[in-house]
Amino acid sequence: MDTLVGLLPIILMFVIFYFLLIRPQQKKQKQVQQMQSDLQKGDKIITIGGMHGTIHAIDEGTLIISVQDGTQMKFDRSSIREKASE
Repeated sequence: MDTLVGLLPIILMFVIFYFLLIRPQQKKQKQVQQMQSDLQKGDKIITIGGMHGTIHAIDEGTLIISVQDGTQMKFDRSSIREKASE
């Protein structure tokens, strides 16, 4: 019984840690993966590095992105941070 009482604060700490840090991070990661899998040609996006562009072509794991001056660059799908609202 004393062992259980001694472990209770540690167990409680792990439960709180899970609900405050781990679970929200997992939800965020699933949302980002869903957004990356839903990308389509013509979507305006922002890369992890902050580059803004429009998707010109999509391959299974890569994207061709056109920037303002018409330059086209190839990026991994996982390097897309978000869809731009513009």
